[in-house]
Amino acid sequence: MNPLSDLTISEILIRLMMSLVIGIVIGIEREVHHKAAGLRTCVLICLGATVYTLASIEFGNMANASDPSRIAAGIVTGIGFLGAGTILQTRSNVHGLTTAATIWVIASLGLAVGLGPGDGEIAVLLGPHAALDEIDEPLLGGPHGAGCQKI
Repeated sequence: MNPLSDLTISEILIRLMMSLVIGIVIGIEREVHHKAAGLRTCVLICLGATVYTLASIEFGNMANASDPSRIAAGIVTGIGFLGAGTILQTRSNVHGLTTAATIWVIASLGLAVGLGPGDGEIAVLLGPHAALDEIDEPLLGGPHGAGCQKI
């Protein structure tokens, strides 16, 4: 039997709260650095991906249901379009790549939280983020890769 088939209200609420915390943590970091896709956007993307994932689990449990992984594919496609809309190119610069990547990662974290169970999402959130903060400025000439914007 599918371990996701009998989610209790408390399990759903825990996953939603975890998604909320992840969105808040990333969103606050973006707000502090005055970047696009701040707190509200990060929370909405993470929660939205989690809710859609939880809904796909429930749809998958219905009799004669279609493949629930199709909703996950829809999340990835939709977030791709949202991220693409944040990328701007001028003659010599490209802006918004980090914002697009952030949106993509937030949605994947929301999807992973919705699938649960596990604390792997927190490791995915904090591990690379902390490592990149340490090497970003010395190697790339400024906070968040300011020296890498020329093409």
